[in-house]
Amino acid sequence: MLHLRLITPADRTAEVVRLVERTVGTTHLAVVPGAARNPPGDLVMCDVAREAGDELIGGLRSLGIDESGSIAVENIDLSLSRRADKAEEEAPGEGADAVLWEHLEDATHEESTLSFTYIAFLSLATMIAACGVVLDNAILIVGAMAVGPEFGPLAGFCTALVQRAPRLAWRSFMALIVGFAAAMLVTVAFSFFMDSVNLFEASKLQAERPNTNFIYRPDWFSFVVAVLAGAAGMLSLTSAKSGALVGVAISVTTVPAAANAAVAFSYTEYKQAWGSTEQLLLNLLGIVLAGTLTLLAQKYLWAKQRQRTASKATLP
Repeated sequence: MLHLRLITPADRTAEVVRLVERTVGTTHLAVVPGAARNPPGDLVMCDVAREAGDELIGGLRSLGIDESGSIAVENIDLSLSRRADKAEEEAPGEGADAVLWEHLEDATHEESTLSFTYIAFLSLATMIAACGVVLDNAILIVGAMAVGPEFGPLAGFCTALVQRAPRLAWRSFMALIVGFAAAMLVTVAFSFFMDSVNLFEASKLQAERPNTNFIYRPDWFSFVVAVLAGAAGMLSLTSAKSGALVGVAISVTTVPAAANAAVAFSYTEYKQAWGSTEQLLLNLLGIVLAGTLTLLAQKYLWAKQRQRTASKATLP
């Protein structure tokens, strides 16, 4: 269930209440006239089944409540109510299959922001991965994958393609390009420093490295894993199962590939650097392709579900 807290202008409250009442899957409607001060208006609260949330939020935006008032949405972790159970039963489909597009756009917009914190996390993850590739340590590689924040802009780019949001697409693209460029430059400097204190050596990078040599040797398995991880990542975002994102993060070699490319470049190992760059691009392509197709499939299937529900409702 979702909890909606709305601030509505007094002259629009009746319309909002009618919209909430006719939306299947809503309950616990409460109206407090004149409670809002900034902006001035009425306070309207209700609970709605997740599978009906996108329809209700879209209706509220069509009434202009997001501009003249406020729409706040919260997840309800526990709701002990027969009315809530009935609302979920009446709502079409399953809550886990529903996509809250407004929430997805807002979340990916925040995650795809090119900020100091984002670049810092990506740079730290890349430097950890640099240590992993030089030491041929798979544990450090996995740790670097988990730290890297790059899935946020990737998810934002996929969402922008499906929702036709060019500003979000450009924002996400810039976060990826500038973020990885900055992280790799920092890692090149880090590699020079580690070499100057005799902690990195060219011989270690040139060794066979059985645990990490896959990073600069891309193959079809790299692309397949990236595709599977992209689909899993998008499903975890749209179904609010964020725990699955950890598994996604440690399934793809974007950060390790960037790290290996940076370290190899610092030692003029251009063949390794190019192989790692290919690995990086292959992973990014696979994630974007799978994430976009997953969102398109979810959008299509959910539209079909709503059409079937609407046709059943019109039957005598």
